Amino acid sequence: MITVGIDVGSSNTKAIILDHESRIAGKGLTRTGSNLEGAARKAYRDALDEAGLEEPDIDYVASTGFGRFTVPFRHIQMTDLTANGQGARCLFPGTRSVLDIGAQSTRAMRIAPSGQVKLLRMNDKCAAGAGAFLVRVAKYLELTIEEIGGLAVKSTEPQQISSVCAVLAESEIINHVTSGKHIEDILKGAMVSIASRAQALLKRIGIEQEVTLTGGIGVNPGMRMALEECMEQKINFHPELGHYAGALGAARLAQMRLETLRRQGERGVDALLPLANPA
Repeated sequence: MITVGIDVGSSNTKAIILDHESRIAGKGLTRTGSNLEGAARKAYRDALDEAGLEEPDIDYVASTGFGRFTVPFRHIQMTDLTANGQGARCLFPGTRSVLDIGAQSTRAMRIAPSGQVKLLRMNDKCAAGAGAFLVRVAKYLELTIEEIGGLAVKSTEPQQISSVCAVLAESEIINHVTSGKHIEDILKGAMVSIASRAQALLKRIGIEQEVTLTGGIGVNPGMRMALEECMEQKINFHPELGHYAGALGAARLAQMRLETLRRQGERGVDALLPLANPA
């Protein structure tokens, strides 16, 4: 039983292949861009290459993320909330609270031991509360997104950014720059701004231990530091797989679904056929 989870996110598309023992056999990551189906196929192909497999070797494909409907070779699709909850549990079995910070949204979830989402709160539609805000900050400061995390951890006096609107927050950043504030302090202030909003979401659902961070923003060490300082506690994040949590959860749920279908025998045969030929 070999399954694939494909997470088509607003910024990046990820794929994870699980073997019959639920071990990760391969993974792929690519920018989503405007061609969502193409991104899904590339991430899938990269994961197959890493695993040394071909498409006929795959038994079941699950898609998730905002672009899950654009994966024509999927057998099943699921919400990214369901997939991220399951992925967080796979990475850290003791997880009871999940903070998922992506490019466009921040979600706080409480999950059951099974990984099922019990409670959910999301940020508003403004980019100031999610990862896209940091992309805009980095661009304005003429830095790459990879550079800003390492600079932020060197901050000694984070500059406050209080606006809940991304446009107004950028105005605050401009004011900090023109007043001669250090770049690392401005960056740390931007990350603390996101962290404080994320903490508020978690408080609204009631924080239960353990807390696990998922989403691409977790690879940023400055962001992880800001979150732990705001919450005054340790937060789980897997350095290699944290941003693959949605794809991992989808692949694991695909295994569970396939096990059920195989127990059903002929009654489940139609669900074993993909929605379209993956070629």
